[in-house]
Amino acid sequence: MLDDLPPVYGGEVLHVHLDDESVDCEPVDLEDAKRFLGGNGFAAKHVHEHVPADAKAFDPENVVVFSVGPMTATPFQSTSRGVVSFISPLTGGFFDSTFGGTFPQAQKTTGFDDIVLHGTADEPVYVRIDEDGATLEPAEDLLGLDTYETCEAVREREGVGYDTHVIAAGPAGENRVRFACLLHDSRIREGVAGRGGSGAVLGSKNVKAVAIREGDFQPKPVEKGALQQLVTGQMGALMDETQMLQEYGTSGLVNPVNEMGKLGRRNVQHEQSDSEDAEAISGERLKAEHITEDTTCAGCPVACGKHVEAPDEGIEEAKIPEFETIYAVAPMQEVYDVKETIKTNNVCDEMGLDTISFGVTLAFARECYDRDLLPEEMLPDDPSLLEFGNDAGVAELARRTGLREGFGDALAEGSFRLADETTDPEEAEKYLYGHNGVEFAAHSARGLKGMSIGYATATRGGSHHDTRPTLQYTGEHDETTEGTPEFAARSQHYTALGDSLTQCRFVSEGGWGKRINDRYRDAINLATGWDLTTEEVEEIGERIYNLERIINVERGVASRETDTLPHRVLHEPIPDGPAEGMYCPPEELRAMLDEYYTFRGWDQEDGTPTAETIERLDLADVL
Repeated sequence: MLDDLPPVYGGEVLHVHLDDESVDCEPVDLEDAKRFLGGNGFAAKHVHEHVPADAKAFDPENVVVFSVGPMTATPFQSTSRGVVSFISPLTGGFFDSTFGGTFPQAQKTTGFDDIVLHGTADEPVYVRIDEDGATLEPAEDLLGLDTYETCEAVREREGVGYDTHVIAAGPAGENRVRFACLLHDSRIREGVAGRGGSGAVLGSKNVKAVAIREGDFQPKPVEKGALQQLVTGQMGALMDETQMLQEYGTSGLVNPVNEMGKLGRRNVQHEQSDSEDAEAISGERLKAEHITEDTTCAGCPVACGKHVEAPDEGIEEAKIPEFETIYAVAPMQEVYDVKETIKTNNVCDEMGLDTISFGVTLAFARECYDRDLLPEEMLPDDPSLLEFGNDAGVAELARRTGLREGFGDALAEGSFRLADETTDPEEAEKYLYGHNGVEFAAHSARGLKGMSIGYATATRGGSHHDTRPTLQYTGEHDETTEGTPEFAARSQHYTALGDSLTQCRFVSEGGWGKRINDRYRDAINLATGWDLTTEEVEEIGERIYNLERIINVERGVASRETDTLPHRVLHEPIPDGPAEGMYCPPEELRAMLDEYYTFRGWDQEDGTPTAETIERLDLADVL
């Protein structure tokens, strides 16, 4: 048994060649399963293997990989997450984005642990997948439809309703907006692969959507009864620790993070809003006035998803704005009208736009407008749309961004490329808030030391899903630099492992532990029949993160020079509020990088994993 691939794996990789419509399969290698686990780990290996180091994001040589993990559709809670991976049009490096709903479990039933899309279709298509393989279906008539309309149209065409599980690009993906996302509309909840530009890459391949018809494969944990017992034993802790998510979803973070003085406002010129303003866009306000029902991903008891309504904005049902969205399109814009926030979020979902990158890019543009750094010929017909505090302008500019219409065409390139188009790029760069082309999420790069070093070394750029802020919010990691580089690195192992299982981050942190521990070890061993130690489980996360780093090094987008932070984080302390005075000066970052590289076994001069580290992590044959 131990010499065979555990029966929690479907055991096949499906390769779909869009250029000639051919399909081929390969078996999942047992040694790869033990080294990379699944999900994110498998996807990183495919990207490294199939994408040349000099290929650009929109080149046919880029791939889009849909992956699930060994725990998907097992009793292990909330493994209803899928991973989509690619070379990002924002960073030029490796990126993976996760999403929930029902698509991942449907993929699992086909027996394909990975689906790899290669090349570019000659005509617009959607990819139809079942347990027998894949076909390309014509999609010319789907062009221009929003994400929800596309999902519905494909379901109608397939003829079995929500038993066809669809993830789609919207107009933003068709127009190659660099931060275009993918949206999955399921019977029970929407799922969004939000960050990095997955929708743009899919659009560049002439693919409008991917649709999965369920198959007959069901994963069989080797010790199913014992795994079920372990899972049941964690249910109480999970439900206790996720009370806020059950009540408000992630929007419940608005008030507490604002009270800490670590919620960006006015393009992070400040990091606290007046309490009345924060309350007006909070989870509490959404629950009291706009939430209509709870929604949940497949197999999850937490139900952190919500639907909302805003009749004054013509919205009868929409997905709730997440905490990250609220930060990006409300206080970052000096906007405190929750109905406008709901509207903007819905426009972004329909267009297929990453709300974080859109909002932070717009906040950057608004500061540049404030400082007279935007060329007059670039300005929209109504320049007041770029004024901080202009409520309606946020949703309207989201629409224009998705269509690359007017000033939206400039926003569609993201803040880093927009800076190059200003009248003084050197000055404009002082107001960027992101890393390696990706705009930062809501977790303060100045106020949270772990996020300072975590963002600077993130393989995905300004991603809060590399190093996590949660332990810092709960006070379990002190806001000093002591031990912080190791904390950030181990957090990165944790997230790489979680995205390879694949388990929802909220459930992992709430029910199973915010660090890799014996419970994760036991769950993996009971599912697979392996005998991994906790140290070996952490090494899986470490191996995956190093492979991602190597991909980026080989592509010329990761080095000691690029492991940095924006000007405002390095040189401008938080000016007021409870976190007043906090920032990450250059000498502090340099010291943390020295310690981080030492812990990781990376070269101090260029930030590259050393030969010894590559050998220790059993990566030599992959490179």
